[in-house]
Amino acid sequence: MNRISTNLLQNISIASLIGLIFLSVAWEGWLAPLQPGGSALIFKVLPLMVPLFGILRGKRYTYQWSSMMILIYFTEGAVRSWSDHGLSQILAMIEVALTVTFFLAAIYYARATGRAH
Repeated sequence: MNRISTNLLQNISIASLIGLIFLSVAWEGWLAPLQPGGSALIFKVLPLMVPLFGILRGKRYTYQWSSMMILIYFTEGAVRSWSDHGLSQILAMIEVALTVTFFLAAIYYARATGRAH
């Protein structure tokens, strides 16, 4: 892959990870929390913060392990899109879309940058 493709994959990864962070805070903070006034589930955003700087810097190793970590959020989104209703169900579907986007961009980025070494 050329440099433009790896930059595109990196930008897609960054956008989907940051989107997932904002979605998680908004979802559990005020859009559709489990309890009125917000829920402690808002802290699910903290593990997403761990790989953020490595993703921003293009660290291949971070892309590798975070692509596996993101599957936890995919699972949550899939379960809640099946079991929740209303706005929460829509937010869960958005979570699934963001996690799939991140997963695909991250694994292809890791693959593309691995060939360069």
